[in-house]
Amino acid sequence: MGRTLAGVWAHPDDECYAMYGTVVRHATDPGFRPVVVHATDGDAGEIAPGVPATPETLGAWRRAEDVAAWRALGTEPDPHVWLGHPDGRLGDVGDGLVDEVAEVLRAERPDVVVTFGPDGVTGHPDHVAIGATTERAFHRVRDEGSGGLHRLLFGCIPRRAWAIAQRYRAHAGLGPWDPSRVYELRSVPDDDVGIVVRHRDGLDRMLAAHKEHRSQRHVMFDPSGTDEQWKNVISLETWAVAWPPRDPGTAVLTDVFEGLA
Repeated sequence: MGRTLAGVWAHPDDECYAMYGTVVRHATDPGFRPVVVHATDGDAGEIAPGVPATPETLGAWRRAEDVAAWRALGTEPDPHVWLGHPDGRLGDVGDGLVDEVAEVLRAERPDVVVTFGPDGVTGHPDHVAIGATTERAFHRVRDEGSGGLHRLLFGCIPRRAWAIAQRYRAHAGLGPWDPSRVYELRSVPDDDVGIVVRHRDGLDRMLAAHKEHRSQRHVMFDPSGTDEQWKNVISLETWAVAWPPRDPGTAVLTDVFEGLA
C-alpha cells in the first residue's frame, strides 16, 4: 500500500502546523505523496506589518506564499487543489463543498485524510466548516469502496500541552487564550489524542516553510519568540482519530500511517 496523505484546509497556512513535519518525515519514501486542498485563498485575512499586500491582492499573495512554503519544505503537493471559495463564508457553500472535496478524495484515494475537528483549533467558522465537510466527504467516498481512505484525523491541541502554553503566556505577559472567543486556541482532553508525532529532523526546512507565510507571521507565532522556540512548537504534531473508531485506552500511535497494512 502506498502512503498518500491528503490535507483538506480552509486557508493557506492552515496546513503548516499540521502537515509539514509528516511530509518531511516521509519525503524520501517512494510511496509517499501529499495532496492538499484549500477551500479559499485566505483573501479576508489580516496583513502583517511591513507586507505590501492589500485587501484586494491578499488572496493572490497568500496563495503565492503557500506555494513558496511548499517549495521551501522540499516536497510539493501532488495535486494542490484550490477551490476558490470566499474566505470567511465556507459555511454558506453548503452541499456543493462536500461534492468538491469528495471529488478530490475519489480521484486521489488517499490513505490518510487530515483536517480540522469540530473545534477548528481556533474556533474559526471556516475551520469548523471545512472539517465537517471533509468528514462527510470522507465517509461518502469510503462507503463507495475502491480503496484508500483508511484513516481520518483531526488536528488538535492536547489539554496538557495547552495548559503548559497558557502558563508560558502568563509568564511572558501575553495574556491567556480564551477558548470561548473565535481565533483563540482550544484544546481537547488528552485521552482524545490518538497520534503524537515528535519530529527531530528537518526542523530547519519546516521553519523556513513557515516563514514564507509572511503576511500571516503575526498570527502564526509570537512575534517576539525566537527561532528555537518556534522549532520547539513545530516539532510536535498531535491528532484525534476520527475514523476508524478508537477504543478508550488504545495505545497512542507515533505516525499517521502507523498500523496501516
